[in-house]
Amino acid sequence: MFRRRRHAGQEETAPVTDAPVPERESGPWDADEPHPETERVDLGGMRVPIGSGFEIQLNVAGDQIVGAVVLAEESALQVHAFAAPKKSGIWDEVRAELSRELTAAGGSCAEQQGPFGPEVAAEIKQDGATQPVRFIGIDGPRWFLRGVISGRAIADAEAAKTLEDVIRDIVVVRGEQPMAPKEPIELRLPAEARQAVEHQAAQEGTPSLNPFQRGPEISEIR
Repeated sequence: MFRRRRHAGQEETAPVTDAPVPERESGPWDADEPHPETERVDLGGMRVPIGSGFEIQLNVAGDQIVGAVVLAEESALQVHAFAAPKKSGIWDEVRAELSRELTAAGGSCAEQQGPFGPEVAAEIKQDGATQPVRFIGIDGPRWFLRGVISGRAIADAEAAKTLEDVIRDIVVVRGEQPMAPKEPIELRLPAEARQAVEHQAAQEGTPSLNPFQRGPEISEIR
C-alpha cells in the first residue's frame, strides 16, 4: 500500500529548470514523450500518480504484479498495461471481446462516449451481487492501457473526475523488448518497498516470493 509522503519541516526550494513541453494536453503518457513531472509510484512498466487521500494497492498473481488499484473517495480504479502492435491499436478489438464475454457471463453492457473516447458501461455479477463498472481503454504507441472504475465514481461525477485525472497522469514504460499483442507489460515493486519486504521476510525467516495480499479487484475478463 502506498500513500503520498508528508515531509516534515520546511521544504527546500528546487532549482528552476525548463521542463519539456508536452505535445498533447494530457495523458496517459508514453515514457519517451515529454510529460509533466509529478509524484508517481514507479512500478517499472507503469508509473502511477499519487494524490492526497489516495491509496495504491497491487494486483498480484502468484509472485507477479499484474496491475495496480487506486483507492480514492470510496471509489476504485484498476489499471493494467499491455503490449500492442506498432501501427494499430487494440481497444476496438478488446471492447468487442469484452462485450461478448460480459454478456455470456450473465452481465449487461453498453458502449458510451467518455472523456477518453468509446468505453463500456457494464453491470457484472460478482459474489452473488450486481456491480456497475466502467471499462476505459486507451491505445498508446505500442501499448494499451485499460482502466476499470467502480464504486462511488460510477454515479458521482466529481469522484469520477478524480480517477479520470489519475489515468491522464499515468506514464507507461513499454520498453524495447519484443512482446505479443495483449501481453501484460511487466510491473515490479518499487525499490524502497522491495527492500522493506525483503528485510521483513529475513527477520521472520519466511520466503519473500509472494509478499502481497491481493487488493480489491474485479475478476479478470479477457
